[in-house]
Amino acid sequence: MAFHDIRFPANLSFGSVGGPELKTDIVTLANGYEERNSPWAHSRRSYDAGVGLRSLNDVDALIAFFEARRGRLHAFRWKDWSDYKSCLPSATVSPADQFVGRGDGVTRTFALTKLYRSGNETYLRPIAKPVAGTVLVAVGGDPKVADIEFFVDTSTGMITFATAPSKNAEIRSGFEFDVPVRFDTDQIQTSVSSFQAGDVPDVPVVEVRI
Repeated sequence: MAFHDIRFPANLSFGSVGGPELKTDIVTLANGYEERNSPWAHSRRSYDAGVGLRSLNDVDALIAFFEARRGRLHAFRWKDWSDYKSCLPSATVSPADQFVGRGDGVTRTFALTKLYRSGNETYLRPIAKPVAGTVLVAVGGDPKVADIEFFVDTSTGMITFATAPSKNAEIRSGFEFDVPVRFDTDQIQTSVSSFQAGDVPDVPVVEVRI
């Protein structure tokens, strides 16, 4: 399977239904207590691409994209409209959004992540597919210039500095990002009559590990 570095049409993903899924194994003990464990370190997102279709032209665009990806064979980018920025949905991306790391005077490459917090609990999500041209970086509060002072690998989510940040310097970043996904079906069934009647095809999409 290859990864095609192309985004599913954003106008078609708008309005889609989906979100994160976790896997939890639960064992109920003889005394009624439970033991719970998750083999997944990270959640996995899934969506229904059929919900965003609004016209037969949309269906045509979906089929063309599906054929080019060869169904489930090749992965691609997906814009999750409910979670695609390093900041709040109503805010504007800034270089202060997310903590990336601290300089040691030697390390030049750092991974982008997004922190989710609720109460005292946190989850650090790896960001592997930032959107080109959206990544902002600051070191010690000083914004850096893209493609001169730092470089972004949009295929891995790694940022590399031309010069290693000084020791203890706080590195922060803001960005937009996509989810790496694939179709979770090798078949799309639709018809003109059913679509005009308000029935849309079921087109499952699932996140892949990169």
